[in-house]
Amino acid sequence: MKTGIIVLIVMLVVLIAAIVVLYFLGKKAQKRQAEQQEQIQAAKQTVSMLIIDKKRMKIKDAGLPQMVIDQTPKLMRGTKLPIVKAKIGPQIMSLVCDEKIFDKVPLKKEVKASVSGIYIVDVKGLHNVKQSKEPEKKKNIFQRAWAVAKEKAAVDPVK
Repeated sequence: MKTGIIVLIVMLVVLIAAIVVLYFLGKKAQKRQAEQQEQIQAAKQTVSMLIIDKKRMKIKDAGLPQMVIDQTPKLMRGTKLPIVKAKIGPQIMSLVCDEKIFDKVPLKKEVKASVSGIYIVDVKGLHNVKQSKEPEKKKNIFQRAWAVAKEKAAVDPVK
């Protein structure tokens, strides 16, 4: 009985220590992210570009400069990033897009985008683009089955 209480107390102390450490690490990471965001905002420029293609790709396969790949942490090299291939003036470049605006970037259209280095921060002026509603999200198997069942019930009601 006593050993069970001691084990429980030790586990509780370890859990509290882990929470405190995570709190301070999160605070530090949040501060670092705020500083990076300030630097991005200070260096951004508005550029007119023609969007050729957009995909989520691994950083190695994206066609980014070797210097960018070398500066990326090893753990991040395997993750997929939102990559936009765009024609800026006479050059065709691969750029990293902000995750928040990736779905809003239109394909095969000319846009004015705020760019900081090789990072697309914002898409501003859309030329020759009709503002359409948000694209429909893909339905999972249960949602599709439910829709089919509703459709059949509407066509052939139970007597």
